[in-house]
Amino acid sequence: MSVNKEYSKLVRLEDYITQRREKNDNLSVPIKGVTNSGFIPPKQEGADTSIYNVFYKYDFVFNPARMELNSIFLNLEYDQAICSSLYEIFYVNKTGDVLPEYLNLFIKRDEFARFCWYDAMGSARNYFRVANLQDIRFPLPDIEVQRELVNTYNGLKASAEQNEALIKPLTEACQAYIVDCRKKHPEIELGEYVEVCDERNNHDKYTLEDVRGISTQKKFIATKANLAGVPLTGYKVVNSFDFVYVADTSRRGDKIALALNTTDESFLISSIYTTFRSIDTKKLLPKYLYLLLSRTEFDRLSRFNSWGSARETFDWSEFCRVRIPLPPPEVQQAIVNIYNCAEEAKNIASEARKKIKILGPALVQKAING
Repeated sequence: MSVNKEYSKLVRLEDYITQRREKNDNLSVPIKGVTNSGFIPPKQEGADTSIYNVFYKYDFVFNPARMELNSIFLNLEYDQAICSSLYEIFYVNKTGDVLPEYLNLFIKRDEFARFCWYDAMGSARNYFRVANLQDIRFPLPDIEVQRELVNTYNGLKASAEQNEALIKPLTEACQAYIVDCRKKHPEIELGEYVEVCDERNNHDKYTLEDVRGISTQKKFIATKANLAGVPLTGYKVVNSFDFVYVADTSRRGDKIALALNTTDESFLISSIYTTFRSIDTKKLLPKYLYLLLSRTEFDRLSRFNSWGSARETFDWSEFCRVRIPLPPPEVQQAIVNIYNCAEEAKNIASEARKKIKILGPALVQKAING
């Protein structure tokens, strides 16, 4: 097998791993499949597990037919489990020289997946097996350096996981408080608390870079329209804490496209969109209103109350008849605070995941460069 010359001065993987070939002996242990992101329940139920392979903590389990997708995972969860006999398993046999978690950094890279795709062999289907791993060379720094690299990676991974764990309970708490508001506080018609705003880009203050579209995920997106040569004078300006919605609901999968500008910048949107704002932001907080309008309940209501022949629209008059619970401002703010915490957790987790994707290869490169 040809190996990238970048690793020609590095150690052979064959000298540090051993294939595990233990078969199931009627063990009462978890049965697992494997993907590139972790272990999953088996797809087949009632299969004969007597021929299944046994794996232990710190074993690597992989699907030889899907290694180009990096379908390999280091088991840090189960003391003992079993998997399909189609999977292969190996473990580090010199843990005093190689930390399994460090080897995992090397393996869980896009470059490694591409190499597996290149080196896989077969007739009807290509396979990348333990035998293919043997000639691969990998950087082997001192064990303390390995531990330092692993700790750096694990710290960022823990940050992502901790924040991801917060998102669901915070989101559920936010929605639960909104539902509770319907029981405890009076409802009002939106038309009494919102107004249309129709500022135009009359002096071409804003340019193509400021143009945005609106998605059914309730956020601004880059416009998909080809605006080459199109005058922007008639485009509407969306200022900070202004709302936008698209009245046409017939082509959006039973969802309404809507967004709230929570930035300090102003955007341009198509003149066919409706822009509006809270008349008194001390009585009706824009973010509280946004949370209500982002619910699937509002998607259903707006779609049900859309009218037309060639296309159905949820016009401004119908919008103004929408009834919402209006708790005191401090209650609105408390709900918004929970939402903000959930959004912050999402952002932190997302950034951490992006950095993890970059960090793994970077740490391996650091090991290569010493």
